[in-house]
Amino acid sequence: MSRRCELTGKAVLTGNKVSHSNHKTRRTFRPNLLQVSLISEALGRSVRLKVSANALRSVEHRGGLDAFLAKASELELSQNARDLKRKIAKAGSAEPQQAAAS
Repeated sequence: MSRRCELTGKAVLTGNKVSHSNHKTRRTFRPNLLQVSLISEALGRSVRLKVSANALRSVEHRGGLDAFLAKASELELSQNARDLKRKIAKAGSAEPQQAAAS
């Protein structure tokens, strides 16, 4: 399993640890990843995703998983999140048709 956020694409970065004497040693900067269950209102179920703490704040700020995925670019999403975005869009377009038929 890779160390990459499924929603924002944040991944491991590398850089230098610089000591007081200016010696440089290679190190890694890892994203703060969490395994969370987010609820999709359009699908009516919860979805388990591996997201960064920053992405979790963004999801809350935008008003939930459905709203976040609607605005998100497909390039930064994981394959699992892309499939989820398509399912949510399909479920969202099916709702108005059902309401019109009633």
